[in-house]
Amino acid sequence: MPSTTDDARTSTGRPDSVTSPSVESVNEMIEQLFPGSNNTCAALGPDFAVARREVSDEELRPGAFVSGPAQFGLADAALWYLVFGATGRIEPMALTSELSIRFLRPAQGKVLWAKATLDVAGRRNVVGTVRVWCDDREHKPTATAQGTYVLPL
Repeated sequence: MPSTTDDARTSTGRPDSVTSPSVESVNEMIEQLFPGSNNTCAALGPDFAVARREVSDEELRPGAFVSGPAQFGLADAALWYLVFGATGRIEPMALTSELSIRFLRPAQGKVLWAKATLDVAGRRNVVGTVRVWCDDREHKPTATAQGTYVLPL
């Protein structure tokens, strides 16, 4: 039986008292540390993160399909942002430990979106699931991914 002095925790293992950093502070960090990134944080909470990427012509395959690497990269970014929300701090040195993706249908559009939801947060890692879609078609995901981020010591 847990003692009454234990921190209150959610079903995902995240302490109830975690406050997520602001979207603006995450995007400022990205601009400073990763100035060439095309990914931005669009929304962030303690158990979710939304990433956005404007699709460039270089990321299109024949037929105007968005490339798999562009979708994979955005899914990875969404998970990284999720780490910030789940831990309550911006942690640039959090690293991808594992990430797998399934492509569900061809992706066509001008804006790529990815929403990561928290599965579980521990002291050393954060596990999440990501849905990727184009433009305003959230109801038609183009890919789904699951991954783990490891936190620095």
